Amino acid sequence: MRSASGVWFVFTAAPLLANVHRCYVKPLRNKTLLWKQVISEEGVSFKIVGNGSEQQLQQELEDVLMDPSVTELVCGPDHLGGVEHGYPTTAVPPRSGPVPPKLEIVLPIQGAKESELNERSYRDEPSDLSPGTPVPDEDSVVFSKLTYLGCASVNAPRSEVEALRMVSILRSQCQMPLDVTLSVPGVSEGTVRLLDPQTSTEIANYPIYKILFCVRGHDSTPESDCFAFTESHYNSEIFRIHVFRCEIQEAVSRILYSFATAFRRSANKVPLAAKAPPLTPDSDVFSFTVSLEIKEDDGKGTFSAVSKDKDRQSFKLRPGMDKKIVIYVQQTSNKELAIERCFGLLLSPGKNVKNSDMHLLDLESMGKSSDGKSYIITGSWNPNTPQFQAVNEETAKDKFMYMTTAVDLVITEVEEPVRFLLETRVRVCSPNDRLFWPFSKRSYTETFYLKLRPMENKERKSNSDTLYEVVSLESETERERRKTTASPGILSSGSHSSMVPSPPEDDEEEDNDEPLLSGSGDVSKECGEKILETWGDLLSKWHLNLAVRPKPLPALVRSGVPEALRGEVWQLLAGCHNNDHLVEEYRTLITKESPQDSAITRDINRTFPAHDYFKDTGGDGQDSLYKICKAYSVYDEEIGYCQGQSFLAAVLLLHMPEEQAFSVLVKIMFEYGLRELFKQNFEDLHCKFFQLERLMQEYIPDLYAHFLNVGLEAHMYASQWFLTLFTAKFPLYMVFHIIDLLLCEGISVIFNVALALLKTSKDDLLQMDFEGALKFFRVPVPKRYRSEENAKKLMELACSMKISQKKLKKYEKEYHTIREQQEQQEAPIERYERENRRLQEANMRLEQENDDLAHELVSSKIALRKDLDNAEEKSDALNKELLITKQKLVESEDEKRRLEEESAQLKEMCRRELDKSESEIKKNSSIIGEYKQICSQLSERLERQQTANKGELEKIRMKVEGCEKCSILFSKEGRLKVLSAPKEGSEEDTDEEKAVLKNQLREMELELAQTKLQLVEAECKIQDLEHHLGLALNEVQAAKKTWFNRTLSSIKTVTGAQGKESV
Repeated sequence: MRSASGVWFVFTAAPLLANVHRCYVKPLRNKTLLWKQVISEEGVSFKIVGNGSEQQLQQELEDVLMDPSVTELVCGPDHLGGVEHGYPTTAVPPRSGPVPPKLEIVLPIQGAKESELNERSYRDEPSDLSPGTPVPDEDSVVFSKLTYLGCASVNAPRSEVEALRMVSILRSQCQMPLDVTLSVPGVSEGTVRLLDPQTSTEIANYPIYKILFCVRGHDSTPESDCFAFTESHYNSEIFRIHVFRCEIQEAVSRILYSFATAFRRSANKVPLAAKAPPLTPDSDVFSFTVSLEIKEDDGKGTFSAVSKDKDRQSFKLRPGMDKKIVIYVQQTSNKELAIERCFGLLLSPGKNVKNSDMHLLDLESMGKSSDGKSYIITGSWNPNTPQFQAVNEETAKDKFMYMTTAVDLVITEVEEPVRFLLETRVRVCSPNDRLFWPFSKRSYTETFYLKLRPMENKERKSNSDTLYEVVSLESETERERRKTTASPGILSSGSHSSMVPSPPEDDEEEDNDEPLLSGSGDVSKECGEKILETWGDLLSKWHLNLAVRPKPLPALVRSGVPEALRGEVWQLLAGCHNNDHLVEEYRTLITKESPQDSAITRDINRTFPAHDYFKDTGGDGQDSLYKICKAYSVYDEEIGYCQGQSFLAAVLLLHMPEEQAFSVLVKIMFEYGLRELFKQNFEDLHCKFFQLERLMQEYIPDLYAHFLNVGLEAHMYASQWFLTLFTAKFPLYMVFHIIDLLLCEGISVIFNVALALLKTSKDDLLQMDFEGALKFFRVPVPKRYRSEENAKKLMELACSMKISQKKLKKYEKEYHTIREQQEQQEAPIERYERENRRLQEANMRLEQENDDLAHELVSSKIALRKDLDNAEEKSDALNKELLITKQKLVESEDEKRRLEEESAQLKEMCRRELDKSESEIKKNSSIIGEYKQICSQLSERLERQQTANKGELEKIRMKVEGCEKCSILFSKEGRLKVLSAPKEGSEEDTDEEKAVLKNQLREMELELAQTKLQLVEAECKIQDLEHHLGLALNEVQAAKKTWFNRTLSSIKTVTGAQGKESV
């Protein structure tokens, strides 16, 4: 393995290996399974090939990086995680003893296919084995009816895209497929075997720990009946993919499930802390983990997770601040159920509240997480409303209250909604209290067990995906409460001794060979009021001028910074009060790929396994720690990630958010000189060892002489002290105090602590030999300081030792002088060989960097060429579009000119028509006036004529009445009377008079008829004139309408033509 500084570490594995495999298994619905491995070895040793003695740093970091106990605790078989291969290993020899039987599993395949999938069982009886069948040496499941399509080399063994591409290629190009039988082991130490289906003889085998990735073809593709796995070949230098086709497509999922089972199970002994095995897919109980996180407005436009009181496990809230409730739901066992949506997030103060007392919150978002494992619901909470008054008022210092949160989920396969109910403790702090970053998790997690009953076909709704109905839903807390109620006598007598074991005494611990786990020890946050007031006054003054440290600061730091203030004080001591650029850079760095990702992932699982915040694989602590280490490896390209950095990052992460922790880590590495220890083949680290030995010679001469006699050198026991700053093995109380002094006084504090440790352990060390002293440094020394009192005494002794910088400079000069003399006295050939090795290493490193740069250059050129081609295509398209636009512009301008001309013509025509219409109107008006005048004259004339006729008639009537003869002929009304036969004598006169009168009457009637005729003619003329007037008016209106319609139609025609052209 190669470190970032160019030093090659050669690991030598002991004969006995303890392989512990870990896996990620994605749901079968995604058709992809992924697993990775971590292998821990007992008795691991390493050496440095390069400048200096091969014995240097022989076992210094072994306790920190390769501790089997730590690996077993962290890498248990039931923990999930994504960890890369750390270093090459060899396969485990076959186990001796009786052969365990293989499992017989019958797949639920319907119809004729049920007999085709042959999963056979090997028994202990020899008669069951066919001739030529090898004796099985492990639990396994055998699958037949498979075809081996071939293998190929791959560059990215964990890339699903590349794996599916190779599956497609091999499936389409394979001309001679091979029928095989596949044997998948049921344990993680087993081997995948390819067997001849006829003779059952082994064709090839692949150890489980070398298999890196497994994938199946997507549905609705030709590769849906294929699966493949990648494996490391020839000590991880070459990666190959093996592709298979299954005659029964449904069996592909079952085969991949068997692979996943191989990585979940372990043939080794199960640790005490191991959980029960997961439920089988046909079980009726589905388990979920539901986590609650409360976020609070930090006044900067963002919401940050609130802290959690470690002692009371209660959330610490501030009154009057807007909050958000975040719920994480993750299924942990059984067949995956699809969460469709959340239709309600409810909250209520108190415990055991009624449904009617729950208050609905506004949902902000819901959906799956980026990795697809969890379903996340976020709701906004305004505590200032009256219903939440109880959780918006300050709580007494020693009191707390309960708060109930409920989330209602719609699960596709379940008939009715499912409600998860979380009851948590909360405490409302004073607005003036300082809230600091907690050491424990910032979320509350509860496990729920959902028991379902399969529904019959007749019970299901039509066109519905529901398969189950809810039988019961029970939380882990309810289960424990039920057990306690069921057996109070048993628990009262044995609970304290079995469930909560008391810590052993120090002497017993020291006699135990097991080393102290990193991250051990509780740190109390309690502090005296006077000390807090003193620190509060100091911080207030310091904030006024951050560039100058207050004078009382060193004395206060030597006594230890209060736990509640460490996050703030460490950032001020490191000079990170104005680190916005580092924070922004950190957010960019975590998005980049790190070349040391596998080493980081491997070390993350071994960092602080005894601490609650980091012990859960894939938890918040490990996730944040991984991002910090990854970001630093990208930030510091020269050094990169160095093994042991994760411990220091974890210490910082316990006191501040990950962005600030990254900033402080950068300050410690660069400004405090820690990164210098990893440079130039650890040259500065060897100088520190020499300085420590010279200080021992001065302060502890008898122990120095004893170490010389037994051959114990400083690098054999003090490497981790300098490289990890005592963070790897010592209790947290002591570690935090050391970091206090380091940030205040510099890295030379390590010498003070180291001398104090040696001085307090002098009497024991003087009685031990070489091996005993090494074991003493590894196990008893860290355990002695689990006691806070012992740690305080040690730190007081360290602070009382005065080590001047002048003395350290003097020893540094001595070291460099001795090194120069050694180089001069060294034989030229050896010196040249050493220089040659150094140059070869540098050359290899430069060649690797050159290859990386060349690859990056080629990739950049390809990307630039691709971008250039895209830009050219886009330019051509834009040019074409520009030409079309120009052409349209010319056409539009021509159309505009044509429309302007037509508009001018229309205006001229309108003007002429208007003049013509006005003249016609005037003419018609004059004609109408003349007609009216004539009609009025005729009417007057007619009236005069009628009046004259009436007068004449009246005269005639008067004359007739005055005539005696005539009066008898007429009645009073003027009508003739019928007379009797006249006398003969007067008949002639009468006849004459009658004739005269008749003539007059005839003339009068004629005149009357003429008058009437004239009257009729006058009326006819009037009607004729009125008719002509109406015709004239109609002609005027028609003329107006015709012109207006013609104008409108022309305008509409032009507008319609333009619209068609624009479309």
